[in-house]
Amino acid sequence: MSLAFYMDVHVPEAITEGLRGKGIDVLTAQEDEPTTWSDSDLIDRATELSRILVSHDADMLHESKVRQQSGQPFSGVVYGHQLKLTIGKAVLDLELIAKVMTPEEMANQVVRLPL
Repeated sequence: MSLAFYMDVHVPEAITEGLRGKGIDVLTAQEDEPTTWSDSDLIDRATELSRILVSHDADMLHESKVRQQSGQPFSGVVYGHQLKLTIGKAVLDLELIAKVMTPEEMANQVVRLPL
């Protein structure tokens, strides 16, 4: 069983479609709710849905760090800087994370792409 992802609005659709083509369970913030959510709301929603949040938004790193330091649990965040990561590499790395990592290993963690 693989991890499920929750893509924030900054993640290109090509990454989402590439993962879906590989059988990875992906839900986008746009599909889930058409309104704009704060970084905190996005992490909360991904956690509520037992999904790993995927983001290109550097502000998500700050929000994750605040949660780690305060002990506030979250399902995990995968961050990749959009200028340092190709779509193909993002798809391959996210597929690997989805198939190898467990929810317990990802809990309260931040993984940076590329791997």
